[in-house]
Amino acid sequence: MYRHLLQVCFFILGVFTLYQVLSDWFQSVLHNKKSKINVDMFSSWFGVFYMLLFIFSTQATVIGKSISWEFMNFQLIALVFCAYFLDIRIRYYIFFPIVLTYMIFNSSLGYWESWCHAATLISFYWSLNHVQRLKVNMHPFLRYITVGTIYGGLLWFFVTIKFSLQVSTFLEGWFYLVIFEILLYSYIAMLRRDSKLKKQLKKFANHDALTKTENYAAYESKIARLFNSNVHNKLDVSMMMFDIDHFKKVNDTYGHLAGDRVLQHTVDVVQTVIDENDPSVKLYRTGGEEFNVVFPGYDLNSTRSIVEEIFVALNNLSVNVDGEDVSISISIGVSTVSKKDITPDDFYNRVDGNLYRSKKSGRMKITAA
Repeated sequence: MYRHLLQVCFFILGVFTLYQVLSDWFQSVLHNKKSKINVDMFSSWFGVFYMLLFIFSTQATVIGKSISWEFMNFQLIALVFCAYFLDIRIRYYIFFPIVLTYMIFNSSLGYWESWCHAATLISFYWSLNHVQRLKVNMHPFLRYITVGTIYGGLLWFFVTIKFSLQVSTFLEGWFYLVIFEILLYSYIAMLRRDSKLKKQLKKFANHDALTKTENYAAYESKIARLFNSNVHNKLDVSMMMFDIDHFKKVNDTYGHLAGDRVLQHTVDVVQTVIDENDPSVKLYRTGGEEFNVVFPGYDLNSTRSIVEEIFVALNNLSVNVDGEDVSISISIGVSTVSKKDITPDDFYNRVDGNLYRSKKSGRMKITAA
């Protein structure tokens, strides 16, 4: 018994691992192609079609046989996965045709037990939906396994009557189902913890801890994609680079905590300007007091209004630090990708050169070329 249970467990894990691999692959394709399809919605409905294919294909191997109930636990686990873990709400006008098609496919329309089984199955699905969406976060596993155990027993009861199974077979099937439900819950919880950890690591890797804006690593990744789009699709890409004039003096005079406050406030102001104009424009902290603003789809002239708005906002900025007003100014360099730029670094260096000229000519200036 335990050897058989172990084999089935590995089979179920394989089915859901394949789903995860395929789902991740499709999501990466949609992301790379910048598709407008909602990724979460796609992933959910892909799960439904994947599980329906699994259910119908397994049932096809036992149709018309006295053991046509043999794969029921597999199919119920697929239903639990869609109802509870993917949290897909299926309307009655979609659910009933699916169940009816399955009953026709399984040649079970003439059995009252099958109709009771189908009604219980629908109620089981909607109950899982309900407990998954409860606002109370206490004991989610207990709610999940209670629903799974009660409905699993009812479903196996109708199968036992229909096929005149022994009580021992009924108890064994019910027991296996509960084990599979526990296994599935543990497996999905592990995947979600792993996914959450990856997201946190990615966030830390691509965001500046102090200002919460994206960092140089994120900038490199973004500018590489935009530069490639410029080369192959003729997409305009412009960039503004600025830094805070005499920032070392701020640290030396008021302390490093004051410097941190200045950097944080600077980011808040710039991000506010960007959000009010075009959220597709992105701000990056690429150095100590150095920042880059990337303009996808902008030529040099198109950047002017946002660049000037940022310039005015920051050059009139005073940051209050422990009762003292710290005034700052910035110098700016701006440019757009040209045919002379062979790599993204060539583009970066030209913008950096414009920033250097602004600082060299007296600071608190904009140099665009």
